[in-house]
Amino acid sequence: MEEESKKSGFMSWYFGSNLLKRILAGLILGVIAGLLLKEKILWVQPFGDLFIRLLKMIVVPVILFSLIVGTASISPYRLGKVGVKIIVYYLLTTVFAVAIGLIFGNLFKPGLGLELAGGEVAGVTLSKPSLTNTLLNIVPTNPVESLSKGDVLPIIFFALLFGIGLSFLRESENEDLKHSANIVYGFANGAAEVMYKIVRGIMEYAPIGVFALVAVILAKEGSRVIGPLATAVAAEYLALIVHVIVIYGLILRLFGLRLTKFLSHAKEAMITAFVTRSSNGTLPVSMACAENMGIPKGIYSFTLPLGATINMDGTAIYQGVCALFIGFAVGHDLTLSDQLIIILTALLASIGTAGVPGAGAIMLLLVLDSIGLPVEPGTPVAAAYAMILGVDAIFDMGRTCINVTGDLVGTSVVAKSEGELDISKWQ
Repeated sequence: MEEESKKSGFMSWYFGSNLLKRILAGLILGVIAGLLLKEKILWVQPFGDLFIRLLKMIVVPVILFSLIVGTASISPYRLGKVGVKIIVYYLLTTVFAVAIGLIFGNLFKPGLGLELAGGEVAGVTLSKPSLTNTLLNIVPTNPVESLSKGDVLPIIFFALLFGIGLSFLRESENEDLKHSANIVYGFANGAAEVMYKIVRGIMEYAPIGVFALVAVILAKEGSRVIGPLATAVAAEYLALIVHVIVIYGLILRLFGLRLTKFLSHAKEAMITAFVTRSSNGTLPVSMACAENMGIPKGIYSFTLPLGATINMDGTAIYQGVCALFIGFAVGHDLTLSDQLIIILTALLASIGTAGVPGAGAIMLLLVLDSIGLPVEPGTPVAAAYAMILGVDAIFDMGRTCINVTGDLVGTSVVAKSEGELDISKWQ
C-alpha cells in the first residue's frame, strides 16, 4: 500500500494541475526561450517532433472510425440535411474570410515600397495539382493503400460511403442484416473510444511538445519577421481576430449562442492547432472540445473530420493578405476585379487542394496565377513569394488556429439547428 501511494504521488504536481494552464505555460516559456536563446535552444526540436508524430499517429484511425460512427449514427435522411448545412457554412465563411483578408491587406498595404530584385524560390519544391486530378484522386482505387499512406481525402470518402451503407443496414427490416450492422457499428464505436483515450494520454505530453515547437520556430524565424514582413504578419493576425469576433460571433449569436462561452470551450483545440499547425493533428482535441460543448457524437464525428480537410477560413485570409503583399512588393496594383478573382479562386482552391502537403502555399500559387502574377524563377514575384515562404511557419500558426475554430463553430450551429445541442453547457 505504501508503494502504491508513492507511485500515485509521483509527478502528481504535473498531472494534477490544469492541462490548459500547463499548455499555456509551455507556450509562454517557448516564446521566451526561442527569442532569448535562439540557436542554443534548437536541441529541443526532437521533443516537439515527438509531439507531432504522436498526434499524426492517431489521425488516420480517428478519422476512419469517427466518420464511420458519425455517419452511421445519423439516419440517411438526416445525414443529407446535416451534410448540406455544414458544407454551405464552410463555403460561406470561406468567402467572408478571403474578403476580410483583402480588406486588411488594402488597409496595411504590406510589401509597399519594397524593391525586389529577381530571385528564385530556393529549396521549395511545390507543384500545382490539376483540379480535375485532385478531385478524381478523392476516390481511392485501394482504400487499404490510402489508409497506409495517410491520404486523408480518400480515407474520408471511403469512410463516408462505409458509414452510409452501415446506416442503411442498421435500419434494415432483415433482422440478421440489422444485427450484423450493429456489431460492425459497435466495433467502430469501441475503436473510436480507444483512440480518444489515447489522445487524452498524448495531451498530457502536450505542454512539453508545445514548449519545444514554439521555441524552435521563434529561434529560427523570429528575427526574420522584423521588417516588411512584420506588416503582413500583423495584417493577417488582425484579420484573423476580426473574423473570429465579427463573422463567428455573429453566426453564433444568430443561433442564440455566445462567443465568449464558445471560446472558453474551444481554447484547448485552438492552442493545439496554433502550435502544431495541423488541422488533422488537432482533430482528436477538437472532438474532445465538441463533447464538452454538449454536441452529440453523431454530429461532430461527421462535421469535424470533414472540416479539418475542406474548411480553410484562416488559410483563405492568408491568401488575401499575401496576394496583396506580393502585388505591392512587385509594384502591381490589384484592381477590384483582380480581388474578386482572388475570392473565387481561393474558394475553389480551398476544396481542390485539400489534403495536399503545403496546401496554403500551393493555394497561393493558384491565386497568384489567376491574377496574372505567376511564380517563375528569376522574377520579382518569385522573390516576394520566397519571402512569404521564409516565415510561413508564423503565418501557418495563426491560420491553422482559425481553420480549427471555424470547424467547431460550424459544428456548434449545425447541432443547434438540429435541436441536438445540450444548451446547459452554454449557460
